[in-house]
Amino acid sequence: MSQAFQSICILRLSAIGDVCHAVAAVQAIQRAHPKASITWVIGKIEAMMLKDLPGVELVVFDKKLGKQAYSQLKQTFIGRQFDVLLHMQVAFRANLAARCIPAKQKIGFDKGRSKELHSLFINKRIAPQSEPHVLEGFAEFARTIGVEFTTPTWEMPVTQQDRDVASQLLEGLDRILVIAPAASKAERNWLPERYAALADYAHKKGFSVVLSGGPTELERTLGAQIQAKSHAPIVDLIGKTSLKQLLCVLEQASLVVAPDTGPAHMAVTMGTPVIGLYAHSNPKRTGPYLYQDYVVEVYHANLKQQKGKDVEQLPWGTRVKGHDLMAQIKTETVLAMFDQVVEKESL
Repeated sequence: MSQAFQSICILRLSAIGDVCHAVAAVQAIQRAHPKASITWVIGKIEAMMLKDLPGVELVVFDKKLGKQAYSQLKQTFIGRQFDVLLHMQVAFRANLAARCIPAKQKIGFDKGRSKELHSLFINKRIAPQSEPHVLEGFAEFARTIGVEFTTPTWEMPVTQQDRDVASQLLEGLDRILVIAPAASKAERNWLPERYAALADYAHKKGFSVVLSGGPTELERTLGAQIQAKSHAPIVDLIGKTSLKQLLCVLEQASLVVAPDTGPAHMAVTMGTPVIGLYAHSNPKRTGPYLYQDYVVEVYHANLKQQKGKDVEQLPWGTRVKGHDLMAQIKTETVLAMFDQVVEKESL
């Protein structure tokens, strides 16, 4: 089966963290099918991070273009047909995009994970999985086309120039703790005074503290609040790096602390330990894949309180709701995990 594919198309548009997970599967596919051409239909922002991914043609789907995005996708693939489409996203937008991609086989998720009419846009499914991490879901797509997938590895497309920029931004710093404080929604963020307390503690332990993130108002405001409440010297890189440069900042860090957000998974791809802070989603499904043991979470307790059931009794991926759940993650608990990781990783 591994010799059958000459052309493979991947459909995974978003988000940053999920795309990081997908890279591991795509690169495993490349190793198993070295002669196959690989095309990846991907979101605009995510493509900025993965530009020049070795051996992969990126086709950008810009959702902001509306109907025109689908027309452009059809136009791109006129006269082409893929041996197989790996349809790795169940969102309706992605399902409509799958219609625009000509392929003999269109492989999608199993029935248990199919939603938003996903089943109508595929003709084959991956095998069901028991309580899988998001990355394991993508790995199953690779296995479905004959790829042996065990421990994920990543070769992220950063250049020496990207690394040099990161080095300049971090010049003079040693034993770097990067705090990537902001998720896409404010309710998933830890409290600024607690991030500040962590920064102070890390500084006393000999770490240089760096804030990272994108240029949004939410991220800038949270960064400013953390700095205002901290007594430690903090290097603020929020909004000051490209995604590729951020990958290199995370690579040069000793440790990263983040809530449920893309930079946590970016750090994993660069081999940097991550302490994940989780309240709303199950970290066994969406946490930093190689550092599950370093997660500090209140998800399971809140799931029990809100649903009256344990995680095993509910649909996998069930989320919990609430604007103040992250406040249940205590500073002392995170500091204790910090000490544990520093000792274990010999940082």
